[in-house]
Amino acid sequence: MEENKPLLKVQDLKVSFFTPAGEVKAVDGISYTLGYNEVMGIVGESGSGKSVEAYSIIGLLQDPGKVTGGSIEFEGEDVLAFTPAQMRQFRGNKVSMIFQNPMTCLNPVYTIGNQLTEALTCHDSSISKEEAKKRAIEMLELVGINNAEKRMNQYPHEFSGGMRQRAMIAMALICSPKLLIADEPTTALDVTIQAQILELMKSLQKKENTSIIFITHNLGVVAEICDRVTVMYAGRIVEQGKVNDIFYRPQHPYTKGLLTSIPRLDEDGLERLIPIEGTPIDLLDPPKGCSFGPRCSQCMKICLREKPPFAEVGEEHISACWLHFRDGLPKGDEV
Repeated sequence: MEENKPLLKVQDLKVSFFTPAGEVKAVDGISYTLGYNEVMGIVGESGSGKSVEAYSIIGLLQDPGKVTGGSIEFEGEDVLAFTPAQMRQFRGNKVSMIFQNPMTCLNPVYTIGNQLTEALTCHDSSISKEEAKKRAIEMLELVGINNAEKRMNQYPHEFSGGMRQRAMIAMALICSPKLLIADEPTTALDVTIQAQILELMKSLQKKENTSIIFITHNLGVVAEICDRVTVMYAGRIVEQGKVNDIFYRPQHPYTKGLLTSIPRLDEDGLERLIPIEGTPIDLLDPPKGCSFGPRCSQCMKICLREKPPFAEVGEEHISACWLHFRDGLPKGDEV
């Protein structure tokens, strides 16, 4: 491992869904890098392309979705060029995923132990059944499930929601992947269980030295677990920076809108929440300029005409907004 080289490099990734109604550009040219042992949050409202780009990395993009441009490199290897056999080896050994709803991801007719050991033996044919069972029990104990040996013989319906999610985390980490993609892993859980799962993921990340891409629309979760944050809107990255910069020095109007629309514990209770006006754009017919322009209270003429470039607004902090270039715009465009 070379310290100066990233674990994951996504460059100008474009993903489209070709539907009878037309082409939907779900991901429209996003770029970022992820370092070793780093936790990056990807936030944005539903339909912003968060999950689609994650499925592209792990090779689980469903028809009619297709990667139409860009590259995905993992430790210098071109993921998009992998054969199906290489992708099967890559998925599980190098990168794993925790899905949103554990009940639909676990097979109801197989025991938890059977599913955990299968995840291991599929990727390591040399391991014996006894070793696989021992490793599965260790993983269940690691994720905080009591009586792990007894639980191995139980079925998913005998587990609570929180325990099923813990079992999913154990399954994702059983092959010791270098990258874990967590797609809204706490959405279906109540608040106290959410906190436990987040605490568990933080401790496991330190123990296993795993990098994590944490996909969520919950900014509170991001503050809790992430080092860096990528904010997406309508298939594009609008802002990216360290977690403290995004929370305390947001630069893009959309990021500011997300932050003002969530309740705060330090308010006296009389402050009204400020929603983001308007509705999400139609990806079948996106605006010509900035995707957020039609909903932005600071929208200028140029915003409706041209897509904004990224501006460096701090150390490792970028934002794609014409407001950062306002002083240099031609007269009439800054209105």
